[in-house]
Amino acid sequence: MKILAFAASNNPQSINQQLALSTARLLPQAKVETLKLDDYDLPVYSEQREHALGVPEQVTAFLQRIAVADGLIVAFAEHNGNFTAAFKNLYDWASRSKRHIFQHKPALFLAAAPGPGGAQSVLQTAVNAAPYMGAQLTGAVSVANFYQVFDQDAQLVKDSAVFIQLQQAALKLQQHIQQQAA
Repeated sequence: MKILAFAASNNPQSINQQLALSTARLLPQAKVETLKLDDYDLPVYSEQREHALGVPEQVTAFLQRIAVADGLIVAFAEHNGNFTAAFKNLYDWASRSKRHIFQHKPALFLAAAPGPGGAQSVLQTAVNAAPYMGAQLTGAVSVANFYQVFDQDAQLVKDSAVFIQLQQAALKLQQHIQQQAA
């Protein structure tokens, strides 16, 4: 079982990247692959640029990484209550090649924030957009007060209630993937 885990953020120190990877590690049977949105630096999408440039190679590479995965763990960073500009731009480009960019893969959506809101606004936006993105959503977990619940050195969630919530969500993703494979 191959899981692609990534943050919908181009911040190299993204807490959401840390959350996605630590959650993926809760599935010891999985082969976890990661990607960094920073590797998909694209011009701002417009129809004019699409006609002039065609589809950038990075977009094709992103879609191919999703195509070979059995499931996805995507952690959404929140900027002004919404997707990051980097993710939205990649989504806009990718959806021109493949409307359902997540290609009907089972997906677990996460969101983390350092404050008490837990990036719930962007997580709800992502959950609402899941059908349009082509995600078979198996769960969604918001993590508030990230620096209090996450052990930076060990790269794992130290709060037992949050850990259990993430573990249950990860196992549900795994079960969904296994059921599809059967």
